[in-house]
Amino acid sequence: MVETAGMEFFCYHRDRHGSADLREALTEEHWSYMDRYAAELIARGPTFTDDDTPTGSVHIVDLPDPAAARAFAFDEPCYQAGAFRDVLIRRWRNLLGRTMWEFPGGRDGTSYLVIGLGTGDAGDPVPADREALIAYGPLLSDDGATWLGTAALVRAADPAAARAILDPDRYAVIEVHNWEFGGRR
Repeated sequence: MVETAGMEFFCYHRDRHGSADLREALTEEHWSYMDRYAAELIARGPTFTDDDTPTGSVHIVDLPDPAAARAFAFDEPCYQAGAFRDVLIRRWRNLLGRTMWEFPGGRDGTSYLVIGLGTGDAGDPVPADREALIAYGPLLSDDGATWLGTAALVRAADPAAARAILDPDRYAVIEVHNWEFGGRR
């Protein structure tokens, strides 16, 4: 069970088109930077296309406040070098109470990042079938008062099955990205 010291944040850096070589060149710098946050990380890992082209990088991290989350996201070496086109940073709440390293299904298998951007009332409760969930929680405003969506890392047979964890009637858009466990193996 993960214990939080501050606030949890979801950070999704989206790659700039054509930046794969730059990201690859900065892999060790990126990992060394993330090693400084090892105790605070709830989940991490790259997103990519079906042909394994990198498309982004997910980090769910426990930090003291929104300013620390912005510093974490914008001081990251790949961001500083221009490999990312933008960053989504949102407060997040760890509804599973664990890190990806505590996921009972382990690192092997097909996994996805699912982002549902919400409209209106708060989104989906944690699905009853938790076995496939690696990480799951609401995306919130900086003050934590307003629900903005849901982000999940999920083990699923295919993108359609991953998307199905969210009720499409509660979201303006649902994104599904191939994802894998990140960090040093």
